[in-house]
Amino acid sequence: MSASDLLEGLPSRVHDVYAKFAQETPDHPAFVEAGRSWSYRQFSDAVEAASRDLRELQIRPGDRVMVASENSVALGAILFAIGRLDAWAIAVNPRLSARELEQIRSHSGARRVLFNSALSREAADHALRAGASTRSIGPFGGIGVAPLNEEARAEPVEADAARQVAALMYTSGTTGTPKGVMLSHRNLLIAAKTSGVLRRTGPADRIYGVLPMSHIVGYSILLISTLMHGATLHVVSKADPAALAEAIAKDGITTLYGVPATYQRLLEYKAVKGISRLDRGRLRMMCVAGAPLDLTLKGRMEEEFGIPLLNGYGITECSPGLAGVREKRPADDETVGPILPGVEHRIVDRNGHEVPAGSVGELHVRGPNVMLGYYRSVEQTRAAIDPDGWFNTGDLARINGEGDLYIVGRTKELIIRSGFNVYPAEVEAVLNAHELVVQSAVVGRKVDGNEEVVAFVQLLPGAAIGVDELKSYSAGLLTSYKRPGEIVILDALPAASTGKILKHKLRELANGSKIDPATAAG
Repeated sequence: MSASDLLEGLPSRVHDVYAKFAQETPDHPAFVEAGRSWSYRQFSDAVEAASRDLRELQIRPGDRVMVASENSVALGAILFAIGRLDAWAIAVNPRLSARELEQIRSHSGARRVLFNSALSREAADHALRAGASTRSIGPFGGIGVAPLNEEARAEPVEADAARQVAALMYTSGTTGTPKGVMLSHRNLLIAAKTSGVLRRTGPADRIYGVLPMSHIVGYSILLISTLMHGATLHVVSKADPAALAEAIAKDGITTLYGVPATYQRLLEYKAVKGISRLDRGRLRMMCVAGAPLDLTLKGRMEEEFGIPLLNGYGITECSPGLAGVREKRPADDETVGPILPGVEHRIVDRNGHEVPAGSVGELHVRGPNVMLGYYRSVEQTRAAIDPDGWFNTGDLARINGEGDLYIVGRTKELIIRSGFNVYPAEVEAVLNAHELVVQSAVVGRKVDGNEEVVAFVQLLPGAAIGVDELKSYSAGLLTSYKRPGEIVILDALPAASTGKILKHKLRELANGSKIDPATAAG
């Protein structure tokens, strides 16, 4: 399957993906949310009504519209409605702080900010601070509408789907500083199509939608791809392992997407509740991405449900998919699978020269899924995408003789200790394999002329193990320069709404001062 094959038959705009099903199978469920089913016809009507209301709120083509909401049918409909007006959709998680939301609002120059106050206290609090008035948008009530930003300037509108921005997605990357990723309609459409084709998504599928639509996987792979292929999205506002286990057992879930933490928490729930075996129901596919997958977790999930846990790899700037393990060729190791169709790749050294086959280098990619650039940041865009269209992922990778990609670590996360390269993912895999460890994160700490390895660890509730025992355990499995100089036990690791560990916060903690594990854990 080539890029031209993927581009064939794509609509020109994201909001057109469900039109075929609204016409041909109007009564088929597009969404299930809190026990209520929304048919394709009902959802299509909701998007049209929402777009009329947004127009009344003076949203113009080229405007940026920010929506703070947990996962919901309302959020999906409003995002599509924004696209119908050729405005730019900015989905943000309401659990962000007021400071973080203001950063995004200010940088984007949003014409309006909407808050789904009916769904969460966080959104309602933000709406109150913003002086928002409450009204309905389409059939969805309880939406806080902030005052109009009269100074907002509309961006030019492009007829070409490859040039018109559909979504502005803010990502903090490894630094914690938000960057606005401009994703075109074609970027999102081709990523959604590729995902659905490779995973054989069809009307019989019910996909569990726990990853936030404010995150690229939730937006592109769950929301857009599900509707593009006529399937049903089981919308979940907040992650809850008990609810997930019940949905798999009783609600006909066929496809589950998650980050490693999704599966870790599911197994933790099983252990705490003393469940002998989780009910697989109709589940036919499990997919994971967003963070390194340790083989112990992979093996435990595959034993639990009797199907492969398919690892994948992507990045917001690439809409997101870049590689994925195929259902027909599951892997026994930590590979993220072959590069996806239509994506060119090369692995280079620090001087930009391609490395020998099988060697580790920086992964650069090119294709119709690569972003237009970072909003209002020409310099950052030029640093990320070269004149020939190659995007620097910032990830260290290698490819084996069979074409399988392995992500070794982030370029910026590489720890150089006494002249030796230490890849955090390798140390984390060792720690995560311990039966009492839920998850871990490894970062570097600068010392005079060197770096130290610092590991943060989250244990199973009630686990009776200390730092010295963990050090002794890792010492038996890692060579001396890879061993953590310090291990810090925390009740929970700082994480984004997706479950992805926020390493920049841990790095700040590790480099701020010598850590007292007792106080850090409390």
